[in-house]
Amino acid sequence: MSHEHNCKHNHHGHSHNHLHDGEGNIGVAFFLNLSFAIIEFIGGAITNSIAITSDAVHDLGDSLSLGLAWYFQKLSKKRSTKQYSYGYKRFSLLGAIINSVVLIVGSIYVLSQALPRLVSPNEETSAEGMFLLAILGILVNGAAVLRTRKGSSINERVVSLHLLEDVLGWAAVLVGSAIMYFTGLKIIDPVLSIAIAFFILFNVFRNIRQTLPILLQGTPAGIEREHVIEKIKEIENITDIHDLHIWSLDEEYNILTVHITLKETLQMEKLSELKGKIRGVLKNEGIQHATIEFETPNELCTFEDCAGDEN
Repeated sequence: MSHEHNCKHNHHGHSHNHLHDGEGNIGVAFFLNLSFAIIEFIGGAITNSIAITSDAVHDLGDSLSLGLAWYFQKLSKKRSTKQYSYGYKRFSLLGAIINSVVLIVGSIYVLSQALPRLVSPNEETSAEGMFLLAILGILVNGAAVLRTRKGSSINERVVSLHLLEDVLGWAAVLVGSAIMYFTGLKIIDPVLSIAIAFFILFNVFRNIRQTLPILLQGTPAGIEREHVIEKIKEIENITDIHDLHIWSLDEEYNILTVHITLKETLQMEKLSELKGKIRGVLKNEGIQHATIEFETPNELCTFEDCAGDEN
């Protein structure tokens, strides 16, 4: 189990080294998506299709996600300041929150427009216009997928998956518009738009579930707290571990603070050597920053989390 655990974190660290690769590809995908989202909103108004408008909301969300990730990724490289002692890494979470709010508001608007049409689908919608926009959507997003798919960075792979979702969304609009054209079923437009809106909301709430524990300083998903305790306790001269806290700045940069009780009092040189061993263990567990405090066997720990922290 520990081998698999360590491999996972070594792979994670490898991905982290390539995190900032391919910014140009992400930039191209951002401008493609943003430009096309604007075209979609105009096209949705011209064709009177709420399905096109809902896909425009989806593309706008992806554009925002790409743009904010691009901006905050650059900002996160800034070093720590007096105001932000950990640097700007956590600003990437701000982008996720802004994007979530925009998508929720956009999806609620789409549903408010689509539900009345579902009840009484009398609105005239241009199936031909929807069909042409869908073809254009598949071409534009398909080109963006091919552009980002060539990249090796984790960011590019995530972006490529988002864009692939857009292509599939447009494929659904393409099929729906063809059925509308040949059958005259107006209800297909609001049904498609509601499906897309719920798909967007599902992804938003899934992202919130991932972001919220980071904001609330929960233990990172890829780190097993008990496993970390076991690995540290394997090191000689350590009898107890308490006041242990592990959290993440941005889902990638993980931080730990801990109080460690020693079997006996050690000289500074020995303590420094012991810290090196502990930091080596923590690095293998995917923890990049650690604050370690040593205590003697009879020392009284005055912090509230000192007792019973192991469980």
